[in-house]
Amino acid sequence: MLSHDVSRYIALNHAIGLKFKVQTYLLRSFAAFAEQRGEGRVHTQTVLDWAALGPSARTRRGRLLTIRRFAEAMQAEDERHEIPPADAFGCRPHRYMPHIFTNEQVRNLIRAARKLKPRRSFRPIMYSTLFALLATTGLRISEALYLQIADVTADGLLIRATKFRKSRLVPLHDTAQQAINHYLAARARINPVASEVFVSRQGTRLPYTTVHAVFRKLLRSVGLLNEPGRGGPRIHDLRHNSAGGISVIPAPCGPFKPLAISEKSHYGSATLARRAPRSTCAPTHRKSWRRS
Repeated sequence: MLSHDVSRYIALNHAIGLKFKVQTYLLRSFAAFAEQRGEGRVHTQTVLDWAALGPSARTRRGRLLTIRRFAEAMQAEDERHEIPPADAFGCRPHRYMPHIFTNEQVRNLIRAARKLKPRRSFRPIMYSTLFALLATTGLRISEALYLQIADVTADGLLIRATKFRKSRLVPLHDTAQQAINHYLAARARINPVASEVFVSRQGTRLPYTTVHAVFRKLLRSVGLLNEPGRGGPRIHDLRHNSAGGISVIPAPCGPFKPLAISEKSHYGSATLARRAPRSTCAPTHRKSWRRS
């Protein structure tokens, strides 16, 4: 049965340390699709029919290549497995060109976050702190959202088992630590039930979909979503500005102290880790927060 071969292939990839989450879902989906046709091996036409169900060209190509790699492994055991052509859905698409925020654009984004409604609630300081953290430390949005209270230490932010299952410490300047503590004090006042650093107004875990929607709203408010035919900057693009000389200054605004932006940072921290130069066009070091 094809599903048995898929299970063995998934187990092998897990054994060598890969998370293999998306691939597992795709492989099981393909196995079910092929077995509904009464097939026990990989057939090119079936792969193409299944991959064509993807909603976009990029998705279709990804589905095809996932099964192609599986077929290559299976053909080593049984030559009757067919290997579909890699270019059946076109050549590799161009790599997304990240948006490099200017200092003024980051300042405007944080100012807009400070004005989120309800104005005198926890929401403005939470989002302004979150986006400032991404822009100044180079954290991925997933890393920031999974950051636990216990991970905020005197030595910096402990980022646990993220990409490639590695953990790292992101050092912060003393003034950055003070800014984080200032946010945590505001967080404590809402008595959250979640253990994550960034939580909703109700004190629950903050979903990525909610953050993404707010980010798009802020982009629109500062004029970064006005170009027709373009999707606009992504949250992930903020981390490419982490070495751009930007630092964050808490500024009084209502009962909490949301964050404003300054350009007077000269304190570098951890290096940006990359497996290959082609993996990013980001700068090579990060800047910290600085209080006035």
